[in-house]
Amino acid sequence: MWRYHDLLPIDEDPKVGLHTGFTPLVHARNLGRALGLNRLYIKNDSVNHPTFSFKDRVVSVAVSKAIEFGFDTIACASTGNLANSVAAHAAEAGLKSYIFVPDGLEAGKILGTVVYGTQLLAVRGSYDDVNRLCSEIGAHHKWAFVNINIRPYYGDGSKSYGYEIAEQLGWRAPDNVIVPVAGSSLITKIWKAFHEFEMLGLIDSVPTKVFAAQATGCSPVTTAIKNGTDMIKPVKPDTIAKSIAIGNPADGYYGVKTANESGGYGEDISDPEIVEAMKLLAETEGIFTETAGGVTVGVTQKLVKQGRIKPDELTVICVTGNGLKTQEALAGCYEKPTVIEPHIDNFEEVFANSMTV
Repeated sequence: MWRYHDLLPIDEDPKVGLHTGFTPLVHARNLGRALGLNRLYIKNDSVNHPTFSFKDRVVSVAVSKAIEFGFDTIACASTGNLANSVAAHAAEAGLKSYIFVPDGLEAGKILGTVVYGTQLLAVRGSYDDVNRLCSEIGAHHKWAFVNINIRPYYGDGSKSYGYEIAEQLGWRAPDNVIVPVAGSSLITKIWKAFHEFEMLGLIDSVPTKVFAAQATGCSPVTTAIKNGTDMIKPVKPDTIAKSIAIGNPADGYYGVKTANESGGYGEDISDPEIVEAMKLLAETEGIFTETAGGVTVGVTQKLVKQGRIKPDELTVICVTGNGLKTQEALAGCYEKPTVIEPHIDNFEEVFANSMTV
């Protein structure tokens, strides 16, 4: 991502995350056939470095900036992916870190945080309770809270996601982009990135419709879009898509504005639909996404059925995290493996039975 150094808000050379970014833009032909789309792509940040989510982009910028400012401690409020990334980048930089998460987070995200030697605290309550507590802590400790007191620098790291989409499409913006929405920072920064490239003359125009994707159990932004208002009504999250379960999004107003100004829309899907979309992506493209990726794939399917996305339009689905972090979402979805003896006859018996199913 540091190929775009001049467009990112740091004054010195980056201090961490030197291998972050430029993740694959996958031409998803199989998924496209399943959804009825002829020009479908997946921007796959589930393989981002080092912690397998798009948060590595924002944190590499935020920690580099924190070092410029002279902070010795990095902190954050997180629903999981940010926790992983802050802990990893703080370790790389040799800085102390404190991570605050809602109690009950997925086991993979807890382990994927504490392994880096951070101080992790689980807070009873929702992400919004955690965020409010961190704002108070930030007033008493001289720490760099990446998504609070240095949030502007953190947020602009997401622009690299949009820059890469345009470059990897051959220096053009797509017709549609479907973005998972939590705090609404990513959706606004992708839109900003396209327009910055247009202003610089790197792409000709921005025909892109931006679609906000949320889980029905936490959909304050898409609900506002559907209701034709820019007023965000906070909600209490109730969804398996914990990484985007923010009931009172910090940039919610701008998320609504981005979708509306671009000519896009907002849509949400239920938890069972999220699971089915995760399975569909895995079975068609070999990409194992976390629940947030299930949201974007499932919402895309819904938008196609509604006629909001046309078959021949160039469409990009944002996949922002790895499925190994949220394996609990698929618990009970698959049968246990068949156990056989190490003999050819046992295999042939099972094989013959499988052919008759």
